[in-house]
Amino acid sequence: MLAKAPGKYGFDAAKLNRIDAFLKERYLDTGKLPHAQILISRGGEIAHFSSQGVAREGSARQIDESSMFRIASMTKPITSVAFMMLVEEGKVAVDTPVHDILPEFRDVGVYNGGGAGVPFATRPATEPMRMLDLLRHTSGLTYGFQNRSNIDAAYRTSKSDAGPVENWYGEADLDTFVADLARLPLEFSPGEAWNYSVSTDVLGAVIQRVSGMPLDRFLAERIFTPLGMKDTGFTVPAEKADRLPDCYAWAGPAMGRVMYDRGAESVWLRKPNLVSGGGGLVSTALDYHRFCQMLANGGELDGTRILGRKTIELMTMNHLPGKSDLSTLSRSLFSETQNGGIGFGLGFAVTQDVARAMIPGSVGEFYWGGMFTTAFFVDPVEKLHMVFMTQMSPSMLYPIRRELKTLIYSALI
Repeated sequence: MLAKAPGKYGFDAAKLNRIDAFLKERYLDTGKLPHAQILISRGGEIAHFSSQGVAREGSARQIDESSMFRIASMTKPITSVAFMMLVEEGKVAVDTPVHDILPEFRDVGVYNGGGAGVPFATRPATEPMRMLDLLRHTSGLTYGFQNRSNIDAAYRTSKSDAGPVENWYGEADLDTFVADLARLPLEFSPGEAWNYSVSTDVLGAVIQRVSGMPLDRFLAERIFTPLGMKDTGFTVPAEKADRLPDCYAWAGPAMGRVMYDRGAESVWLRKPNLVSGGGGLVSTALDYHRFCQMLANGGELDGTRILGRKTIELMTMNHLPGKSDLSTLSRSLFSETQNGGIGFGLGFAVTQDVARAMIPGSVGEFYWGGMFTTAFFVDPVEKLHMVFMTQMSPSMLYPIRRELKTLIYSALI
């Protein structure tokens, strides 16, 4: 589905439509991606929306606007918005110590040696972990897939009765997950560095305890239903199962693209015990477009207000210590962004210096992506946002996000 008059939205039609040809030639015809869907909105209206590629292996059916994609870490901004709704209600604050809500974290120390079979040594943290640290990934937590420290190794191997800490479709629930995390040291004192991590999953546990509602129910009742995001959730219902495409992963030069999660047999067809506020949602481009438009509108969509305008402004400021950027503070081997000129807000990366980022854009634009190469950005200056969907891991395998942004901004007139 393409907009009939891109010029109405301030785009050069030929330049905008060449995005589809670029995706086909560079990524689909070469087999790098199984499919690609892009939605571009300007001034509150869809200027361009296109879908290409087959949905499932062995089928001729193409992805379309009804296709439901595993959005992975694009879940994080939604969970962050949910938390800020509770802040607006006075039930918690951005600077609240995490242990006030999750007492499991009260005595967690910072790594000071050990690991790989040797008991961990710890030292006291210089500052308590605060909700701010969960929102901006300065908590000292990590991800097991970072593969760079004895702590993330422990995330992969340490076991409780429910299995390893990071076992998203195992027996653990959110409370067990928090308890298991709190038995391991932090990588650094909260606020000292930036590391992409399970912080937003912990934030989901905070939402659950503060609200007294399961996280999935809170998101459904307070965000998805009010915004009309009818195809977004942690589980794909049986009646929509045929709308979930296959998902792939890169297995190295020898094997190339391999099946990661077959749509017809997907783990997303059953409800998880561990509801991941950091990466568990499935959504459509049209649903996520509505979420982006709510943010672009300052917290409101079609007469429904989710957050106040000043709360959105707060979330999209750079909250890194000393107004630094990720190239200075990041210890992460993997994240969903390039680091130069990029700050971090309360749930989003935020562009601070367009020249240092070396990608066309605007100061103050905010964005994130997911491990299956999905992505979005919102540019308040140009009143522009994009949602990109595909299903290929890892997300940093190809420079497609940089390329799409360049093509989109080059089409502005």
